[in-house]
Amino acid sequence: MSLADPFPNRTLLGIGYALIGFSIFSIQDATVKWLVATLPVWQVLFSRSILIVVLCLFLLGPQRAVELARGSSRTQLLIRSSLILMAWLAYFTASRSLHLAEMVTIYFSTPIYAVIMSIFILKETVGFARWAATIIGFIGVIIAAGPAGSTDFIPVLLVLFAALCWAATNVLVRLIGRKEGSLSLMLASNAIVALVCSVTLPFVWITPSLNEVLLILMLGVVGASGQYFMFEGYRLAPASAVAPFEYITLIWAFGWGFLIWGDFPPLPVFIGAALILASGFGLVIVEALTERRRRIA
Repeated sequence: MSLADPFPNRTLLGIGYALIGFSIFSIQDATVKWLVATLPVWQVLFSRSILIVVLCLFLLGPQRAVELARGSSRTQLLIRSSLILMAWLAYFTASRSLHLAEMVTIYFSTPIYAVIMSIFILKETVGFARWAATIIGFIGVIIAAGPAGSTDFIPVLLVLFAALCWAATNVLVRLIGRKEGSLSLMLASNAIVALVCSVTLPFVWITPSLNEVLLILMLGVVGASGQYFMFEGYRLAPASAVAPFEYITLIWAFGWGFLIWGDFPPLPVFIGAALILASGFGLVIVEALTERRRRIA
């Protein structure tokens, strides 16, 4: 290993970053569900996005925003930001009607979408191991969600739509990330979301309580941290390799559901969680062996 190449296996490093990001996002999901019970979705989304914009401008400087607006990636960034806005609006709205674990479970059609899109958009080769990890993880999700079938059709459709949009944004991260850093991606996407949401504020604004202000501040911090680690993960590793590891969020969702709302997962949840973890760790082992063989060859 040379000093110029401290991380010869970019795929494993990307998976590690993504795992951290997905785990942090589980905190965001619980916080959002808490907030939208009393505050408008547009207001929560604006608050989260504007806090991330302020942080990115502090780290990058205002000039970076001008450079992004004039850069060659501006069209892709605009498309990705539009998809993010649609995904979060649908997801935040659905969170008012669905249990956290149920919502996250339905959302886990995302990895399947991401793997399929990576074939047609990124021209990635998706081998047997990645397909197997994705499918086994999804089977685990179905088993875990067995006791919690939803009868409210519209929120389910909203989450499925959010999952499709979010999968597309993850694939776009891989494309745009070849030219732009993670902080630049965060700045562009959140600036556009905040701008659109700000138009609605005079019509929906509700003055938050002190507890809600603290939750909003926490939402900004965890949202920024989760985005950074996830973007780094998708920049370093193929989308089809990272996508199956998003299933880890399901386990966190049941954990937060128990801690905050007192929901105790039944036995099928633990069986499903075991399958999810097995699929993820199995893929890590396969990726490590594949990289080792490539370096030896």
